Amino acid sequence: MPVQIPSVVLNNGVEMPILGFGVFQVSADETERVVTDALAAGYRHLDTAAAYGNEEAVGRAIRSSGIARDELFVTTKLWIHDGGEEGTKRAFDTSLELLGLDRLDLYLIHQPLGDYYSSWRAMQELYRQGAVRAIGVSNFYPDRLVDLVEHNEITPAVNQIETHPFFQRVDDQALLTERGVQIESWGPLAEGKNNIFSDPVLTAVGAAHGKSVAQVTLRWLIQRSVVAIPKSTRPERMAENLDIFDFVLSDDEMARIATLDTGTSVAFDHHDPAMVSHLNATSTR
Repeated sequence: MPVQIPSVVLNNGVEMPILGFGVFQVSADETERVVTDALAAGYRHLDTAAAYGNEEAVGRAIRSSGIARDELFVTTKLWIHDGGEEGTKRAFDTSLELLGLDRLDLYLIHQPLGDYYSSWRAMQELYRQGAVRAIGVSNFYPDRLVDLVEHNEITPAVNQIETHPFFQRVDDQALLTERGVQIESWGPLAEGKNNIFSDPVLTAVGAAHGKSVAQVTLRWLIQRSVVAIPKSTRPERMAENLDIFDFVLSDDEMARIATLDTGTSVAFDHHDPAMVSHLNATSTR
């Protein structure tokens, strides 16, 4: 029996599994096998992006799985250079074709860079046409998110941002909740940085429950109502990451984990001009 994964309800009523599977930095050659293993383990929420270069392989795994389309929640993302109204529509059609799908569950603006206002207008149109069930953004800090909301008719359903024990985004989540936007974590395991898997606090909490650091971290996120999309290329880790619904962290344990917050990214800073230039110079397709 597949694991029964709880869902969150987005601001338009669409249900989104609170735990999914991401394929960032999984090579195109390996992605089909990895996604096939993830679906076999019980994941039904898949997250990819045009910039990852593996949408086609994700689509092959979906088709070969035999799983009904209505059982899956599939997300992909629009890259910077595909933006603008017409560019967004072309990029959306390309992603659908590569994935082999007739609709998307969630389409995100990948970065708060370039002409993303024009992109959002196109995405609103795609949403109204029923080509995508929900639209949202990724990597938007609160100021950019609020500005987008206040100048457009449709509020993003999701903001996918770096969120993990060392960068907890508590204030950002409060703002998103106030605005009706679901927070989703990328890099939920901090990409293995800051020695997360040997962290004394997380290790001690895990020992109390007979769980791993990864399981504690994912459980901590979902208890905060944060959607998480961990990645693994190993079937045993995929299964382990799903095995988080049979225990609950206490208020004291949640408070201890809260002390790990450094308030800074372990990946990259969108306020760094050099990083902005780097992202803008990165092409896809």
